[in-house]
Amino acid sequence: MFENLKIFSMASALAQHGATRQTVVAENIANADTPGYRARDVASFADSYASRPTTGLQATRPGHRFDGEASYSAAPREIFRPGAESPNGNNVSIENEIFAAAEASSDHRKALAVYRSALTVLRTSISGQS
Repeated sequence: MFENLKIFSMASALAQHGATRQTVVAENIANADTPGYRARDVASFADSYASRPTTGLQATRPGHRFDGEASYSAAPREIFRPGAESPNGNNVSIENEIFAAAEASSDHRKALAVYRSALTVLRTSISGQS
């Protein structure tokens, strides 16, 4: 219902991005002792959101409500993170993973706060309260 409002779709996309990044960080930590494992990360939200796929839908009449914006349904692309290798060829740094997990958690909380605030504004405008 609210996916047609850009603020809601962007907040939802940021929350999805944060959750995906948390998953990738957890996989990195789980493989911290796996020989030859390469640490992965998720491309930044700005890059992922800007490069989201287009749907190919077009408004062909003035009454159509499609604004040409694609939804953010594709998973953010994963990238390999460079880093110093341990003797077994693994490059996972627990310190870097803790930092990445904190960033992902912050992004997720930020997205939920934006969503909650936008919902409050929408409810207030619908109810006519000032």
